[in-house]
Amino acid sequence: MAKKKMHFAQFLVHGPSYHSLGMWRHPKTEFTKENWARPELYQHIAKTCERGLFDMVFFADLNYISDTFKGSLEPALRYAAQAPEHDPVVLLGWLAAVTKQIGLGATFSTSNQHPFYAARMWGTLDHLTNGRAAWNVVTSINRNQQANYGTERADADTRYDQAHEYMEVCRKLWDSWDEDAVVLDKEGAVFADASKVRRIEHEGRFFKSRGPLNVVHSPQNGPAILQAGTSPKGMDFAAKYADGIFAIQPRAENAAEYFAQVKGRMEKIGRNPDHCRILFGAQPIIGESEAHAVELQEEHNELVPLDAGMTILSAHLDFDLSQIPLDADMTERTEPELHRMRTRFLKPDGSGMTLREVAHRHGQGVGLPQFVGTVKSVADQMEAFFETVGGDGFMLTPIHSPGAIDQFVDLMVPEFQRRGRYRTEYKGKTQREILRQAD
Repeated sequence: MAKKKMHFAQFLVHGPSYHSLGMWRHPKTEFTKENWARPELYQHIAKTCERGLFDMVFFADLNYISDTFKGSLEPALRYAAQAPEHDPVVLLGWLAAVTKQIGLGATFSTSNQHPFYAARMWGTLDHLTNGRAAWNVVTSINRNQQANYGTERADADTRYDQAHEYMEVCRKLWDSWDEDAVVLDKEGAVFADASKVRRIEHEGRFFKSRGPLNVVHSPQNGPAILQAGTSPKGMDFAAKYADGIFAIQPRAENAAEYFAQVKGRMEKIGRNPDHCRILFGAQPIIGESEAHAVELQEEHNELVPLDAGMTILSAHLDFDLSQIPLDADMTERTEPELHRMRTRFLKPDGSGMTLREVAHRHGQGVGLPQFVGTVKSVADQMEAFFETVGGDGFMLTPIHSPGAIDQFVDLMVPEFQRRGRYRTEYKGKTQREILRQAD
């Protein structure tokens, strides 16, 4: 019986820090003051990941510099705690120009732009990438981001209600052109058949849009949809719309629970569970021997000061953790802002961690499991996690850039192919087709 194949995607940020706040300091990271912002770096990464047959390169994004920790911008700027971050969406066209098959994804919020703008932008990107665009839909929970746009943060239920309508408007706009509307009849002087282009006349609780879109029907009829929701509302949204989900679960047992919940929601609404791939975050650390790998892990982890971890964790929770004692057990805290990341407060054996421990781990890689060892033992660990969860694959994050990405492609991909766990070619042309590829 053929083994179930893994899917890989590469996590990126258009900035000096990805998940690890030690990455920009790492002696093997090839960043200068300028090149982390230049397209050539990301073109190299995208081409490397395409050589590794990854599903996609994916850019996270935050539209703010956090002042949550101690009420100051200084810690975020000092430690490059996902600050600065340049807009990743404009990078996708650059990456499309040097790749042919790999998916190209980026984060874009439903909270601060009208859906017509999003539908037009993502429809255009779907054309520019020949159907390889992927939109990570977020609702934006941080007060800093809302302050930058001069708006108030809505409660979670309202944000997801708005996001559902946002997607409804975008879908209507993408559908406003039939696939065969463009006829390009030079002799008859007819570029498009007006009977195959429609207004949408949408009037809802949050949005109005007359339409039609002024972008023609794109290869995927809009981009593939990505999501990362963990709340019940978030999982419902992902189950309805997502082609791919990025999930952070340090323990395989919790990952398996999340996997089952989302796939179960998809089945209840009549979607094929294989039409949405759930990719769990992973931070591989590969050494020439087990001892060497542990040395590499310690070298990386020691590059993250405690306050750097406190800064990024406070930003992600939107809660100032300087109010809490460092030796406090995070699983016993009652603050509602902390519940969203509760599974990241657990040790591998399920016991709770102190704030100091959680902050260190969050700064090292936002709580992602670190798979540490030789090529063989890292593959063993990842395969065991994959088996426990039930699929579908991993969103990879490096400890240094771009070398750790090249290392995974050069060493780990052939190992998984030898094990029958990974594809040997792309099948399908669009991002949605590549995500659904089973062999």
